[in-house]
Amino acid sequence: MSNLAGIIEHTVLKPDCSLEDVRRVCEEANQYGFVGVCIPPFFVRDAKRILGENSRVRLATVVGFPMGYSAIAAKSEEIKRAVEEGVDEIDAVVNIAAVKSGNWNHVRHDVDGIARATHIRGRVSKLILECGLLTEAEIRQIAEIAHGEGIHYLKTGTGFHGYPATEEMVRLLKSLAGTTMKVKASGGIRTRAGAEALVKAGADRLGTSSGIDLVSQA
Repeated sequence: MSNLAGIIEHTVLKPDCSLEDVRRVCEEANQYGFVGVCIPPFFVRDAKRILGENSRVRLATVVGFPMGYSAIAAKSEEIKRAVEEGVDEIDAVVNIAAVKSGNWNHVRHDVDGIARATHIRGRVSKLILECGLLTEAEIRQIAEIAHGEGIHYLKTGTGFHGYPATEEMVRLLKSLAGTTMKVKASGGIRTRAGAEALVKAGADRLGTSSGIDLVSQA
């Protein structure tokens, strides 16, 4: 595909990343025409300034990352602060511990809290499922809840737990997304061939730290 850059979220989320790393990612996103950057909450205000007023690059950050088991109120507060500092999109991790405990009431309230805090401020919500840790039945149940709460994107994973995005994950999420949700693949996307395979499987966005390599490969 010719416009791969147009669906890449240029990402830096490593725990030891610095302001210079964030500056580099933002400047590269502007240079290469990436659709967005995804950076830690600590750097949202800086990234907004670095991208500049006229940038078309979407600014995304993470919430409840990477474990997902933060309190619902804590996630809501994270979202509120990120929005106040200029973020456009929120990538929030579902409470995987609640899923594994079969506490679906809590999961529903968790997703509802993420959706409400994001949408009331007019921002885009992406729910990170961490598919590699979940059964297909659990993924289906989360997707049903996400659909009911108006989540905008289902995301394959954080990339932090050893489960790279696969075509199978993307195809499953795409089959559950319906007409109202999209799919973001994230984790281990390092080659153009791999990226194009994920897009063919149904990914609408790609989260990767290898964006320049992907658009540079023939």
